[in-house]
Amino acid sequence: MWSTSLAVGVTDTDGYNNNLSNSDFLRRYARRLLRQARADEPLKTLPVLRRIIATQVMPELRVTDLYAVRASIQLKHVLHMLARELEFPAWEVCKHSIDSMSAAVLDRYRLELGMFGDYEKNWFPDMPTARAWQQQHGGYLVSYGQQVVALLS
Repeated sequence: MWSTSLAVGVTDTDGYNNNLSNSDFLRRYARRLLRQARADEPLKTLPVLRRIIATQVMPELRVTDLYAVRASIQLKHVLHMLARELEFPAWEVCKHSIDSMSAAVLDRYRLELGMFGDYEKNWFPDMPTARAWQQQHGGYLVSYGQQVVALLS
């Protein structure tokens, strides 16, 4: 049976480590997303722009409009997007509460950064399906949008 908790040694990737506070991790991650949002390569830019639109940080713009003015995207927009993804109404509220929460709340972003690179990953369409699988096989569950991934060491 696999463990149902995360192993201690999540790898450090580009300065992201387990010693950062949640708010510091989010700020560093937001700066990375901001660079991607402003990039000239649509493959890097469009996923971030879609997330900004989906969280309604700039609801008046379509993706094509936002792509045209991507140089005007600021760090505050990306921080606000991350706060909304974490179900806070705004970054100002998130930054005061996030450090008192478990570091596991940011596992989705650690997964995106490849910090679980050596773990076997099994994807599921929703949490009930993943929990049913976990009961039988174990694994550490990470929510990723509406999907869930089970990490096995």
